[in-house]
Amino acid sequence: MNAVEETVAAQCVNVPHVIKGETVKGAAVTHRSAGLNFATPALEIDTLVWSRTEPGPAFNTPLHEIIELLVATGKALSRDHGGLVSEALAQMRRVSPLDGGVLERCYEDLGSLFNGAELNAQVNNELGGAEVLDGWRETATPWGQARVRAFPPRLIHVLAGNAPGVAAQSVIRGALVKGVNLLKLPSNDLFTATAILRTLAHVAPNHPVVKSFSAVYWRGGDASIEGNLFRPQYFDKLVAWGGEGAIRSAKNYAAPGFELVSFDPKTSISLIGREAFADDATLARVAKLAGLDTTPFNQAACVCSRIQFVEGDAQQVDRYCERLQAELSVESRTSSVLGPPVPSALREEIEILRGLAPLYGVWGGYEGRGLVIRSDEPVDFYPDGKIVNVVPVPSLADAVRFANVATQTVGVYPPERKASLRDALASSGVQRVVSLGGALGPAPGLPHDGFYPLHRFVRWVNDEG
Repeated sequence: MNAVEETVAAQCVNVPHVIKGETVKGAAVTHRSAGLNFATPALEIDTLVWSRTEPGPAFNTPLHEIIELLVATGKALSRDHGGLVSEALAQMRRVSPLDGGVLERCYEDLGSLFNGAELNAQVNNELGGAEVLDGWRETATPWGQARVRAFPPRLIHVLAGNAPGVAAQSVIRGALVKGVNLLKLPSNDLFTATAILRTLAHVAPNHPVVKSFSAVYWRGGDASIEGNLFRPQYFDKLVAWGGEGAIRSAKNYAAPGFELVSFDPKTSISLIGREAFADDATLARVAKLAGLDTTPFNQAACVCSRIQFVEGDAQQVDRYCERLQAELSVESRTSSVLGPPVPSALREEIEILRGLAPLYGVWGGYEGRGLVIRSDEPVDFYPDGKIVNVVPVPSLADAVRFANVATQTVGVYPPERKASLRDALASSGVQRVVSLGGALGPAPGLPHDGFYPLHRFVRWVNDEG
């Protein structure tokens, strides 16, 4: 090995796989993504599937036992006696675009996602209780009695890496429906899912749930792997997270017997009424709430507000823009003081708008502390990386026309005005209406992207007559 090869090898990150509860290490396959070199074990397709000739390992495990195991896993993640979480965090600092402080706080919070109240809420709200998972529920019909079961599915999860919570949610949901689950790791989060599964295996070695999960990496779109795995003889559904490219690729594999469950790329907005200008204290509080809705994961999440429609005159809206810009650099559990710097091409475009004052207003710089652009109509570029577009409107009802099927969350101030807006927003395609400041979510047991995930994950089977 020459000096260059030795340097590359030293900089290469080794990524373990988890196969049905067993940790697999190796560096047989090398990859490069976003300037990062990393290596993974070789994939053997036969080890990544569960035979349909027999039930999955956890198909007949009582749900209360699964919930107890998940709660114990959450506690183990928080204690991290074995150092698996710390090890994953150290590696994630090398691969994740998120700030190190944000990553550390996200990892501190991982265990709290595995709490019994939230797990039971998901099952009760999304499926009507454990009975339909543990067996056949009697159901009356106009033609007599029938029995229905939410049967455990066989799932492939294509994960997104914009927040560590995606991996945790996927493990929780896959375990609650008792399915077999193959997790495809994203290149910007190569370690969270495996850390969770390795902790799960440490808590209960050889448990049926442990044997129901695998987590591996392959390059997205690799037909030699996906063409063999994404088949109804192995799996029932493909659960896909990610951007437009990832979802379009996933749609290519949807076929009879192999369903796509898609957490589509979405954008979110805010509607702020003139009540925000009642006095300076109210304006400061509203700007703080709007900042909380804008900055999760430095605006990398679908819930992040990108365009904010504000009732008010020119002076009021400009005062709001100034207050909002100051809030974009406030550190929180999910955001850092500095986000990504504004790319040069976008910087040039914003500079043109800055020169068109007073038609446009621009507050903030390009170093990543947040930037607010005021315009009469939404700008024609995608606000990202702590950039917010503020659009004055004569009334919040006028802003509804800017919502569509790609709008996930709408934060409203004051909360009392949600009731007059929510039906029109839902008709436009919006999936979620919250009080301003409450965008980060949704709460466990509520719909996500317009559907109940557990309800979509399971296979509903009838026994009639």
